[in-house]
Amino acid sequence: MKPVFAALGLVLFAAASPATAQTGSALPDLAGREVIVATENAYPPLQFMDGTTAKGWEYDAMAELAKRLNFVVKYENISWDAMIPAVSEGQFDIGMTGITIRDDRRDKVDFSDPYMRSEMVMLVRGDETRFAEAAGFAANPDLLVAAQPGTTPFYVSVYEILDGNEANPRVKLFETFGAGVAALRSGDVDLVLTDGTAGNGYVAASNGGLKIVGDKLGAEDFGFIFPKGSELVAPINAAIAALQADGTFGALNTKWFLDYKMGQ
Repeated sequence: MKPVFAALGLVLFAAASPATAQTGSALPDLAGREVIVATENAYPPLQFMDGTTAKGWEYDAMAELAKRLNFVVKYENISWDAMIPAVSEGQFDIGMTGITIRDDRRDKVDFSDPYMRSEMVMLVRGDETRFAEAAGFAANPDLLVAAQPGTTPFYVSVYEILDGNEANPRVKLFETFGAGVAALRSGDVDLVLTDGTAGNGYVAASNGGLKIVGDKLGAEDFGFIFPKGSELVAPINAAIAALQADGTFGALNTKWFLDYKMGQ
């Protein structure tokens, strides 16, 4: 299965972290407490709305974490730009929406151990011929890239592809990742940066309307976020290690990145 996951730009953390693994010992018991989890529901296949039903990899993973640790999940929807401040202020116990673990965010929130690593790719229209790599995009001043403000794709667009100016008019801002992809498909922008996980899902569902070009632009680790000093970090880390070690996360990868087709 490893070559298939590599093709998707996804690397599963198959081994438990020595710092958090609880091999041979019971996981913590949170005694049925309620845990409020904030999510955006706008980043398939990690989390999204299918009609009126919220679903995705992260929902399944959180359900397993709740079962193993004995807590009850209450979900709240929030926009990406408000999520980190809201979790930092203690409005929610956990935030989940494919959040890249970054040092500059650690001043505001605590992170879980990584539950997924994904490499960033360049998503373009299927008929794109004007550029095939980052340098070609940067060299053409008429080309535009879509991004959500404050996200890893935004910073990579600004600092690794363009000129380092966060106000560069070639970066068009959208509230959700899906809105940026819609703008790409309609021709309003020419590039979307995303992790390989979501990118390959969109390509698979596009019937040739989208493709991935160029080299990968580095790897990012995803983690859940918590208010600083949260007592939930250690139990969640212990359960993440257990789910990695027993193959549960591997089964979720198969379900959501191999078996699932976006748009069904």
